Amino acid sequence: MLRAARERAGLGQREAARRTGLTHGYLWLLENGQRTPSMAVAELLADALALTLEECKQLYAAAVDDAGRSHPARASA
Repeated sequence: MLRAARERAGLGQREAARRTGLTHGYLWLLENGQRTPSMAVAELLADALALTLEECKQLYAAAVDDAGRSHPARASA
C-alpha cells in the first residue's frame, strides 16, 4: 500500500524518505513489510504521501505507539 501511494504521489523512494525525514533503507523496509512504523512515522507518511482515508486507517491500524519516534523515552529525552 505504501509503495502504491508513493508511486501515485509521483515520488521515488529517496524523495519520499527525504520528505519524511526517514532513511531510504527504512522506507524500503516499511514498503516491503519488514518493519512496522511507529504512530509518529505513520503520521509523517500519511502526510507526505497524501494517503486516502482508507489508507490512513490501514496504516494507523498497523502502527505501534511505543516504538521508534513514538517511544515514551523520547518525550523525556
